Amino acid sequence: MSKMIEIAGLNKEYSGKKVVDGLNLEVGQGELFGFLGPNGAGKTTTIRILTTLTKPSSGRVLINGIDVARDPARVKSEFGVVQQHLSLNRDLTIGENLELHARLHHLPAEERRARIADLLDYVALSEHADYLVDDVSGGMKRRAMIARALIHRPKLLFLDEPTVGLDAQTRRKVWDLIRRMNLEGTTVFLTTHYIEEAEALCQRVGVLHHGKIIAIDSPLNLRRKLGMIAVEINESGNGTKYRYFPDRARASEFIQTLPNTERVVMRESNLEDVFIELTGQKVSSD
Repeated sequence: MSKMIEIAGLNKEYSGKKVVDGLNLEVGQGELFGFLGPNGAGKTTTIRILTTLTKPSSGRVLINGIDVARDPARVKSEFGVVQQHLSLNRDLTIGENLELHARLHHLPAEERRARIADLLDYVALSEHADYLVDDVSGGMKRRAMIARALIHRPKLLFLDEPTVGLDAQTRRKVWDLIRRMNLEGTTVFLTTHYIEEAEALCQRVGVLHHGKIIAIDSPLNLRRKLGMIAVEINESGNGTKYRYFPDRARASEFIQTLPNTERVVMRESNLEDVFIELTGQKVSSD
């Protein structure tokens, strides 16, 4: 698989403190990759470097073979960004927001009109093109931001907490859109603090902790390494303890050794279990 993102020996320091510490990472073309980490892990700084907003202290970052630090103007044509916070112009309609972005990317008038029409249809917003941003739902705003990010046909899309604040049903509609983009060839680099989102969408995830990747694999393989079955032991006054086993048979054998007074739950493990065992923290955004 060809490489869309190559990070080698990446470091970033602020006031002598390393926020990103010798980071090495490769993401293949066409991959849907999840980037997870607790508060202060360095996720936001890494993404700011990838998207040319922050310069690294040292190391090398390539996007589709282009050096991000040396050629920031050229590399911007390779990617789109959907930020966590609302970044649409609220004084414009959805269609006008796309028009403005297309002009900033110097699309000719005829191509611009066709591209906007195609994207509005793609994200199911054709009937809302003339609505002001504040007059549509949160899910529509998020889909409009995705459409805007795709205006210049980027090969790579950065999604920073793409479903934050959305209800469960709307979140799944955005998931479907992300899967569709990826199936059609767009490489997706996703950050999220919804652990089930990374588990449902991503072919691989990388766990960042103290500026370093401490685990990287498919969600399923990470679960296998931890143990596919989790046993929760609720000890009165001592909180809940967790044990992990490769299968239900061995989990059941362990449960038989416990006192009858303890409340026990046996379930399948998940990516959140992996994350907490690795970092000692729950997933959250920087």
